[in-house]
Amino acid sequence: MVIGGGSSGPVNAASLLTSSYEGLRGFQTQGQMFALDEMSTDALVGPTRGGDWDDNATWRQIHVHTWAPDHNEVKNAWNALLSQVYNCNLVIENGTPAEVAQARFLRAFYYYNVVDLFGQAPYREAGSALTDDPKVWTRAEATGFIISELEAVVSQLPARTAGDASMANADAAHFLLAKIYLNKGVFTAAAAAGPYTFEAGDMNKVIENVNAINSSLASNYWDNFKPENNTSPEILFSSKNVRGGAGGGIQYHWRMSMHYNQTPDGWNGFSTVAEYYNKFNANDKRIKYSTPEIIAAFGNPVGLQIGQIYKPGGVEIARDRIKTTANPLGQPLIYTPAVTLITSGATLESAGIRMQKYIPDAANIGTPENDFVFMRYSDALLMKAEAVLRGGSGSVGTIMTDIAARTGQAASPATLDGVYLERGKELWLEGWRRNDMVRFGKFLEARELKPYVSDAKYILFPIPADALFNANLSQNPGY
Repeated sequence: MVIGGGSSGPVNAASLLTSSYEGLRGFQTQGQMFALDEMSTDALVGPTRGGDWDDNATWRQIHVHTWAPDHNEVKNAWNALLSQVYNCNLVIENGTPAEVAQARFLRAFYYYNVVDLFGQAPYREAGSALTDDPKVWTRAEATGFIISELEAVVSQLPARTAGDASMANADAAHFLLAKIYLNKGVFTAAAAAGPYTFEAGDMNKVIENVNAINSSLASNYWDNFKPENNTSPEILFSSKNVRGGAGGGIQYHWRMSMHYNQTPDGWNGFSTVAEYYNKFNANDKRIKYSTPEIIAAFGNPVGLQIGQIYKPGGVEIARDRIKTTANPLGQPLIYTPAVTLITSGATLESAGIRMQKYIPDAANIGTPENDFVFMRYSDALLMKAEAVLRGGSGSVGTIMTDIAARTGQAASPATLDGVYLERGKELWLEGWRRNDMVRFGKFLEARELKPYVSDAKYILFPIPADALFNANLSQNPGY
């Protein structure tokens, strides 16, 4: 079936394709897709800190699974994804063959996120009037469409350009095909909350697509997240940011968590919880990395920050803003593992382990050079290992030891539990945690700060209340 935008009048396909790429910047903020994918899990919490960060309980509702169809970030994610589908449709109807191939890949990526988060997916047939309500695919139908689109265009996409993974490319298409085949048992299940059946044929498709990727692991994990991370051989698809120029809000990935008085300064908001942090060995290089340059510029290792925080140079301690008789300049800023959904008192500003997934760009903290990473080869390898363990052909081989080699830690076991553990450690805050927890049957379980099993309806987000003006949409079960 051909999917159309329903446009009228002249269309500048090249400009709209640029807009379709720029839409990827929506994933860089602390809200929208990032919040739904990470804040809803065991990895990220947004506590209310006195009068700060309550935002009408926006963040707490996501973390403890009490959101409703009028939740602002649910609505924002739905609108952001589908507006880009519309842009891609216009390119597909009016672009050159090369532009169309890129737009079909980007549309498949946006639709993948719609299917993952919301289940059903609206679409328009080519030539349909904008006054007509979009039709709606079921989750299984949308999954089939995404697969057919990617398999149709993968051979039409160029090879990935060394040093720039920000353009649609064959490796990225193979990665996304592997991802959707891995989740096909989830996306086509009779009930969204399962049980799930993973067919051997689908798992073999995962393996086939991972094997088709032309990539290698970076020798240093943090090469994927440094300001010049475009040089990493491991990044398969990214959103380009230019120092001092065009780009998205990747500064959120240090600002949202860092304290006001540290470098880079932040907004003292989000943190992770001890239960998640304790999955790591404290010396795992993926959560604790420093160089003389990092210490000189920021004072502290990057990664997951816990304990005393220092000013640039790593000698003078940083302090919070709570002044007491004993500490008239503020208390020593010591990040603690203990955190509550509503914080107060002496640890108001210091509760919670803080996160820096990207190495801040000392040359421009606010408009940095770091590209935002969507797809990495280590993720692809872990998908292959999981597919083998779910019944696909072949063996896990050295995947687990290869992943561990750069961490300074022993490899996780080559079991499904081991793969789940390693995905949580390797891919922290990269937007895949909810997807992984759902597939492994962990998402609804009780956990720290959510001491109850969630209702099955929360396996999907609701269709935003405003979207239900489309008579072809129906609310997801339970809402």
